[in-house]
Amino acid sequence: MTQVEIGRGKSGRRAYALDEIGIVPSRRTRHPEEVSITWQIDAYRLELPLVVAPMDSVVSPATAVEIGRLGGLAVLDLEGMWTRFDDPEPLLAEVAGLGDEAATRRLQEIYSEPIKEDLIGRRIEEIRASGVTTAARLSPQRTVRYHKAVLDAGADIFVIRGTTVSAEHVSGKAEPLNLKQFIYELDIPVIVGGCATYTAALHLMRTGAAGVLAGFGGGSGHTTAAVLGVAVPTATAIADVAAARRDYLDESGGRYVHVIADGGMSRSGDIAKALALGADAVMAGSPFARAAQAPGRGYHWGSEAHHPDLPRGARVNVGTVGTLEQILHGPSSMADGSMNMMGALRKTMATSGYSDLKEFQRVEVVVTPSDPRRPAAGRAG
Repeated sequence: MTQVEIGRGKSGRRAYALDEIGIVPSRRTRHPEEVSITWQIDAYRLELPLVVAPMDSVVSPATAVEIGRLGGLAVLDLEGMWTRFDDPEPLLAEVAGLGDEAATRRLQEIYSEPIKEDLIGRRIEEIRASGVTTAARLSPQRTVRYHKAVLDAGADIFVIRGTTVSAEHVSGKAEPLNLKQFIYELDIPVIVGGCATYTAALHLMRTGAAGVLAGFGGGSGHTTAAVLGVAVPTATAIADVAAARRDYLDESGGRYVHVIADGGMSRSGDIAKALALGADAVMAGSPFARAAQAPGRGYHWGSEAHHPDLPRGARVNVGTVGTLEQILHGPSSMADGSMNMMGALRKTMATSGYSDLKEFQRVEVVVTPSDPRRPAAGRAG
């Protein structure tokens, strides 16, 4: 890999954002209705290669059910308002009405309320009762404490998600989570991340995870790059993690680990490019924060926005463009890639001549100048 000299004492790789990637159409095209975008992880077959990010502004038990009905997989944040309050709706309405200067401090106050273990089980059961695939998220720091409640409630997929997750966390203050042992002892598939390098992804795959989240640092309302200086452009992160999947497939004798691109996918074209770069599915938040049913009421924030000591995110006004069904399946009244996202993906695949997602990973891509009209993007935002 070519290194770029930053100065005499330091060099680094040139990395690419999704805005700098273009998909090349082929000589063979198809009708969009002949394209399959189904995705299967472990025993769960989904009609869409889509995981909706565990953010209170996007996923409630009700929206999780609706997204599942529409073919996707929504992940409920078990460290969010829905497991701290019996009825968080008044607080969600309050957050939507706050001024920008007051938002971060008030979010910190709201999320200082302790997590209630009985609510973890109740929320998972609410989603599970609808018959859709049920997914729930905990951070690595709280996984050991609360995972039994997740399993007892019957979650189908367990997501361990942080800004960055490693298989070898070192701590002198507390016993770190042993991911390999923990995943081995579970009876349900685990998705873990984020990570943004080949080596980190390979180590996470060796823990037995069913899926790895590729990407971190940036995105709607996410200020990790500014606060910590940590950032890896999404396109390069996806391609590196996909390379780790390929090598781990050989190393393990055929065990396939799904790569889920996590970050910077606010438009339908971003989703197509993430899949073209090697992702099996994408995790996105901000497109669905713009839904009429979204709990954030046109505002969007992630768990980093209310960190008690070092907030690395902000509450962002994203507005409302339509229903969840319109955003996913259309019809679209916008020409900016924010609606009918799955219809657009089918069209992209048909234009490049591929009939399913695995084949589409082989599509030719090019590096193009980034669009100065669009903001830099990163984490599922």
